[in-house]
Amino acid sequence: MKAPIIEIFSSFQGEGILIGQRQIFVRFAGCNLNCAYCDTKNSISKKEGTLMTPEEVVSKIESILTPDCHTISFTGGEPSLYPEFINEVSKLTDLDIMLETNGTLPANIGLIDNLDIVSLDIKLKEQFDGDFKEDIFLNEIKSLNLLIEKSINVYCKVVILPCLKIKSFEEVIEKIDNEIIDKNNVQFIIQPSSPLNEWNNLSNCLFEFSEVVGKYFEVSTIPQIHKILNIE
Repeated sequence: MKAPIIEIFSSFQGEGILIGQRQIFVRFAGCNLNCAYCDTKNSISKKEGTLMTPEEVVSKIESILTPDCHTISFTGGEPSLYPEFINEVSKLTDLDIMLETNGTLPANIGLIDNLDIVSLDIKLKEQFDGDFKEDIFLNEIKSLNLLIEKSINVYCKVVILPCLKIKSFEEVIEKIDNEIIDKNNVQFIIQPSSPLNEWNNLSNCLFEFSEVVGKYFEVSTIPQIHKILNIE
């Protein structure tokens, strides 16, 4: 069994609730979406990257493992394209397993064992250059409910762009509140798109977006810290 791997590296988690924690990132090639704000365009095509076995991936992980690192973050691209591969890697390591996913492949996500934490992106129509397909949102809800049912620690990350209107944003958050089976175990991370200097009145916008989510869910606002620190 092999999967296309763009890179394996050690760094601090720059997004979400584990921000600042040392992790080893395994970045897969291949994605089923093409978001306008994507900062890893080289990972969209499955033709990119190097084909590696689970054993080769674990060997690389062990070669760069440091005492302050306890988690493997599977990212991409879209890592849920490779559920069996992730399962094989997880069998060969005692490190915690994190999945960073767009959540649009619930059947695949349901096949992944031993997940400790999931960062699930909620996609907005403003993030796409073309037509936004409604099944993207519906599948994200399916994935979210599936993870809640399995009692897996999951949080939702929403990347907001300068063009995003507050009314459109609230409609999405309201839909999520109506559709998920247990909102008490889900928190939201609002992530303003980088670079931050593209925003006008960023602070005012962030307060507004936070207040919208706060009507329904626990919420934090966190930019991409790795971009600020100028690290990968």
